[in-house]
Amino acid sequence: MSEDVSLRILRPSDAAALAAAYVRNRDHLAPWEPVRPEEYYTEDWQSADIVGRLATHEIGTGHPFGLFAGGSLVGRFNLAGIVRGPFQNAALGYWVDGQYAGRGLASAAVRALVDMARDELGLHRIEAGTLLHNVGSQRVLLKSGFEQFGMAPQYLQIAGSWQDHNLYQILLHG
Repeated sequence: MSEDVSLRILRPSDAAALAAAYVRNRDHLAPWEPVRPEEYYTEDWQSADIVGRLATHEIGTGHPFGLFAGGSLVGRFNLAGIVRGPFQNAALGYWVDGQYAGRGLASAAVRALVDMARDELGLHRIEAGTLLHNVGSQRVLLKSGFEQFGMAPQYLQIAGSWQDHNLYQILLHG
C-alpha cells in the first residue's frame, strides 16, 4: 500500500461513506454482485451491516476492511467465514470503486490481506471465487499468488441468476 492508500477495519462511522460508494458504484458492481434491495444503498443498512460484521471480527470469524485512497472509501475487502481447528481457512471477497479500477489497488490490498492472514491470523488457506468471465478479478488473484483449483457450477446467485464460478486458493504455510 502507498502513503495515500490504506486498508483498515471498517468502523460504524464509515457507514455514510460506504453507502455513498455503493450508490456511486451501483452500475459498476451490478454484474458481479447479488441483486440488492433499495435499502442496501442507505447509511442505515450499511451501518447495521458494519456492526454485524464487527461482531464477527470480535470473535475472530471475519474481518471487514475498507480501502481508502486520499481519505475516500474506494473499496471493500472481507475475510469471512474463518474456520479454525484443522481447517484454518477464510473466504476472500472484495470490490474496488470503478474510478480506481485497473490501478493495482485490489492487488496491493489482496497481498496485504494475504500477509496479515498468514502472519497475524495464522491461517493456512484463503479461498476466493470469481465469475467465469471476471477476468480482472482473476488477474488480481493470480498476481497475488492464488491458483485456480476448480469450478463450481451454479455457485452463487449473482445479478439475478445462479452462476458458475472459478475457485481459487492460496496456501499460506507449506
